[in-house]
Amino acid sequence: MSADREQLKTTALQVLRGIAPEVEPGGIEPATPLRYQVDLDSMDWLNFLIGLHQRLGVNIPESDYAQLVTLDNVLDYLQARLPA
Repeated sequence: MSADREQLKTTALQVLRGIAPEVEPGGIEPATPLRYQVDLDSMDWLNFLIGLHQRLGVNIPESDYAQLVTLDNVLDYLQARLPA
């Protein structure tokens, strides 16, 4: 994992912990659906995506929500949309 991706992962997990403080970042499986691992309801998930937008400045349109299932999906999505 590149340094940039590792920083992005750290940021995403910080946002997630802001919504679900009980989350243990080391216990998150990157290829398993996040909502099931952390037991997020739809409002928590929306707050997670909004938090990512606020923290990173990446617009995440509602039409893209279905693509964002796993931590890997989220990181790939964000990485592709962050300025170089």
